[in-house]
Amino acid sequence: FAASSGTRERRARSEMPGDGPGEEEPDPLFLPWDRFSAWLHCICVVGFDLELGQAVEVSERHLSDLTKCTSCMFILLAGCLGDTQFCFRFRQAAVRKSSLGCFLDHCDRDAPVCLKRDQGHFYGYVYFRQVRDKSLKRGYFQKSLVLISKLPYVTFFHSLLKLIAPEYFEKQEPCLEAACNDIDRWPAPCPGKILTLPIMGVVMKVNCPFFSPPCLPCQPLVVLVSIVLPTIHEVDLFRCFYPVFFHIQMLWELVLLGEALVVMAPSPAESSDTVLALVSCISPLRYCSDFRPYFTIHDSEFKEYTTRTQAPPSVILGVTNPFFAKTLQHWPHIIRIGDMKQTGEMAKHMKVKKLKNLKTLDSKPGVYSAYKPFLNKDEDIIKQLQKGVHQKRPSAAQNAILRRYFLELTQSFIIPLERYVASLMPLQKSISPWKSPPQLRLFNQEEFMKTLEKAGPQLTSRLKGDWIGLYRQFLKSPNFDGWFRNRRKEMMQKLEALHLEALCDEQHTEVETVDLVLKLKDKLVSAEREQLPVRTGTLAKLQAHIEYVILSLPEDLQGILHKPSTP
Repeated sequence: FAASSGTRERRARSEMPGDGPGEEEPDPLFLPWDRFSAWLHCICVVGFDLELGQAVEVSERHLSDLTKCTSCMFILLAGCLGDTQFCFRFRQAAVRKSSLGCFLDHCDRDAPVCLKRDQGHFYGYVYFRQVRDKSLKRGYFQKSLVLISKLPYVTFFHSLLKLIAPEYFEKQEPCLEAACNDIDRWPAPCPGKILTLPIMGVVMKVNCPFFSPPCLPCQPLVVLVSIVLPTIHEVDLFRCFYPVFFHIQMLWELVLLGEALVVMAPSPAESSDTVLALVSCISPLRYCSDFRPYFTIHDSEFKEYTTRTQAPPSVILGVTNPFFAKTLQHWPHIIRIGDMKQTGEMAKHMKVKKLKNLKTLDSKPGVYSAYKPFLNKDEDIIKQLQKGVHQKRPSAAQNAILRRYFLELTQSFIIPLERYVASLMPLQKSISPWKSPPQLRLFNQEEFMKTLEKAGPQLTSRLKGDWIGLYRQFLKSPNFDGWFRNRRKEMMQKLEALHLEALCDEQHTEVETVDLVLKLKDKLVSAEREQLPVRTGTLAKLQAHIEYVILSLPEDLQGILHKPSTP
């Protein structure tokens, strides 16, 4: 069943349960299925047909050809009896502008980098069921419910699937239609809000984090909350890294530098969780290269990523097919993950293995690489985690310890870069209302390296090693390129905002104002569109100032200047 393709009429705003900062702001008027589209691109059901093979049986909203092809290839798994959940990621065929574009951009502006919408890729969240059924020719019931979204809310969508999928497998399409109608009444996932989301008779409570987490007051809910999710996106780092946790610091370096990595795992769930754990271990830094939580031989990038005619690309792949043990043997770094359900003995201290020792997917768990870390090994975190295992410390506590370790390590690394990049901003006194905004100074690698002598990571980290070498390698990586592009964009917007404020505070003569008004009107439009970080009231103050001066001009000039700016 697809969304109505007839004339779309404006829907009156519906009051949604929610609490937290920002709720007093009125919601924009939404078209039918706009609220649904703020969370999901589509929902589809993939089944197995003896004649056709894997096929999309049902889809809510439209699927592009690429989406259909990719979804079919990924979903059905041989040998996985029972219920299995995992996620995958694939390129978007073509970027299409949505009627919600500006609104969603506004929501994204204040989101942490790890929670921003993925502009070039989709995420597929899968709930796969395979059970014996003698009434079927194949002898098995095999079907998957898949949510396709731009949002990297892994924990949230997996929890949502646990509610929807079992009901759908039992009650079929009416149940799915009801779920879609519920989702189309949800408020948009705006940062800084605690949302209560009703779904099929259950209410989920989720917190959409702000880019700097605010203190959210506890307020009484007007509805009964059935499920509270402490996080919408984080995976259990300790569980994912447990088989190789002696090498967590080395893995952090490999991800930071954007090295080509393969995760070989026994199941799609373990593959996807481990890849997501690797990507998140450098948070709050965004991983800017490609990553595929579950990659198969049917993926459209299979030839591109497995060719031996060029060096492996900067990508993290999660695989389960034994075929990859041979196909990707030339990759420089391979992680073999064992069965995470076997939580008996603690992993033994293992050396990094040589790549030539990796023959099949049955090889022992470990890290296969010739990489030599830049930093000395941190034995304290290993001992702390080992002690937790011996004392049977709760998994949530172990996960919190490891997440804090990665966070502090990444912050120690990135703070010197933040400090240097901030120095590239022109002084505020150099911003004149009569001149264009000044330019940022260029990033000078050697100049930055000199700052590390007195203001390097040694101020916040106890780790020793070749920090300079690590920085030099990082400056060549896609992660630095993505980070610096984002910081440069933010600083340019800040300069534009400061320039607007300078214009607002300056008193203009009549002749000067006539010359500036047209440019200022364009700047105001641009400031609103780009959401420039100006002080509260600046834009309104500047607009009022322009209007006041225009009214003091002759009527013929007033008529000219009151005409709207051309887009």
